[in-house]
Amino acid sequence: MDLYEYQAKALFAAHGVPVLPGRVATTPAQAREVATELGVPVVVKAQVKTGGRGKAGGVRPAPGPSSAEETARDILGMDIKGHVARSVLVEAAQVVTDEFYLAFLLDRAERTFIVMCSAAGGMDIEEVAATRPEALVKLPVDPVEGIGAEDARRLAAQAGLPAQVIEPAAEAIVRLWQVFKREDATLVEVNPLAATSDGRIIALDGKVTLDDNAAFRQPDHEALADKASEDPLEAAAKAKDLNYVKLDGSVGIIGNGAGLVMSTLDVVAYAGEEFPGRPRPANFLDIGGGASAEVMANGLEIILSDTSVRSVFVNVFGGITACDAVANGIVAAFRLLEQRGERVRRPLVVRLDGNNAALGRQILTDAALDGVELVDTMDDAARRAAELAAVGA
Repeated sequence: MDLYEYQAKALFAAHGVPVLPGRVATTPAQAREVATELGVPVVVKAQVKTGGRGKAGGVRPAPGPSSAEETARDILGMDIKGHVARSVLVEAAQVVTDEFYLAFLLDRAERTFIVMCSAAGGMDIEEVAATRPEALVKLPVDPVEGIGAEDARRLAAQAGLPAQVIEPAAEAIVRLWQVFKREDATLVEVNPLAATSDGRIIALDGKVTLDDNAAFRQPDHEALADKASEDPLEAAAKAKDLNYVKLDGSVGIIGNGAGLVMSTLDVVAYAGEEFPGRPRPANFLDIGGGASAEVMANGLEIILSDTSVRSVFVNVFGGITACDAVANGIVAAFRLLEQRGERVRRPLVVRLDGNNAALGRQILTDAALDGVELVDTMDDAARRAAELAAVGA
């Protein structure tokens, strides 16, 4: 789960990382109120979960309350790389002498945590990383030992931070490691980590990504979810503990196992190239290796709730999940929807192979469900699902 800047800074403050006073606003009038309360020049910052806000005009100074109100009016509703600013952070302005970069993240390729630090922070950090990689220090972090004060001092010195800010920077680095560790984050990034003329270090920005797999031990994180902008189908799937991602196609996809589902997406996209409109996958849905009939029914219900879906491809290789359980799930889903007065009107192409495949096919044959077709091979089933989606478009 990605956080907005104001949420990231609230976590920073809770762990003792210095941040500037400020508050989020959702209307121009609220922005004026916050600026009035702060009583100093402010910066109005679009709250979107993407980078490049400054270059896009989403971060602007405001010398007083009236200016803050007008600036918020300009920024609210702004589209920044496909993200609409529905709120702004109104924060006290701060003159800084230097801007640095710091990030802790999970390196999946190396299977470890890493810390990155540079004395060349600010809006052009991506260019620095690309053209002067030596200016960006990157080190592995032992997950047990973590980052201590001495480690942080060495990191800051190696990155080229000025001698006079090594100590306060090291303290901030240690505290940011605590944010990363204690909050079960996969990313904690501060750009810039700024130095002031009086020797302080302040996190002027903040990006945090929390590990959803650790949600069971972080109950407070639920309050950070942005439910207003969450896709309603993804929210409904999450409520049913389904591994679902909405895509922009017209062929609904259900499979068991992430690898099989990914392959199915590719096969359907390839098959769709030969039909009008080039039908593509409408979703990723993995019902898992031990899915029950109830899980299958829930998954089918979610996919059929997507109005863009014109056909559904159920692709199952029976292992732990036996094909008869999948077939029973399809039958159960049809009955459930019919009880709600929502008759299934879109065709389903089903390919069953593996454990109890013959029994699963027999269950579906006997059920004689309207619109359900059994196809033997994955390629043929993908082609048929794409064809049906093209016809129904």
